[in-house]
Amino acid sequence: MPEGDTVWQAAKRLHSALADTVLTRSDLRVPRFATADLTGRAVLDVTPRGKHLLTRIEGGLTLHSHLRMDGSWRVYANGQRWSGGPAHQIRAILGNADRTAVGYRLPVLELLRTTHEDRVVGHLGPDLLGPDWNPSLAMANLLRDPALPLGEALLDQRNLAGVGNVYKSELCFLLGVTPWLPVGELPAERAAQLPGLARKLLEYNRDRPVRSTTGRRDQNLFVYGRAARPCLRCRALVRRADQGDGSRERPTYWCPVCQQGPAPAPGS
Repeated sequence: MPEGDTVWQAAKRLHSALADTVLTRSDLRVPRFATADLTGRAVLDVTPRGKHLLTRIEGGLTLHSHLRMDGSWRVYANGQRWSGGPAHQIRAILGNADRTAVGYRLPVLELLRTTHEDRVVGHLGPDLLGPDWNPSLAMANLLRDPALPLGEALLDQRNLAGVGNVYKSELCFLLGVTPWLPVGELPAERAAQLPGLARKLLEYNRDRPVRSTTGRRDQNLFVYGRAARPCLRCRALVRRADQGDGSRERPTYWCPVCQQGPAPAPGS
């Protein structure tokens, strides 16, 4: 599941393959930009911003993409067989003399002026893996709506950029509170820990092929994806329920013993 660390890795791969080279192939397979031709232009850099990717191109252009749930960018050596999915799922192709980057199932793909990047990422809070990271501002953003459940506040990219559904569940476990606890009721000492802990988890995983929050070899995650299995700390059965505002429910995992606070009743 793409989260801030996954997007950071994707940006690193794309930057290594494309930056400081001239595009010899360009194919944007979305109606609005299908006629855009970027061949002959150099790729300047590929920068992650939260869960967004910004590919900056000579001539003041930026190709903005977002992976959401199942989008991906794959990089292939020229002549290598593409294996990211069927051809009809390809949304973008950028190639140079040595490498070809192929974007599969990209729900967001748009070409804009680099000077207009704020239109697509300006709403984001401090980036957990970015140079703009500001833990005090991130916590202040989270507390703007103290009645909002902590899990929903963590997923709101306007508060801090980079946390997805996996890190939401894992962070709440490590803080010892349920994702349904109103963020304003988070104990002060745990609120003080939250921004630094979130950044530590993403930094630890940004160069890892397999995401881990436990530091253990036998089990990578404390609660996410472990419904009805024993908690790694107390052995109580991990629970699962959907969380959201009604428009977008997200599967959420927690330990009913290790995490304090409100939670849905069993079977709800």
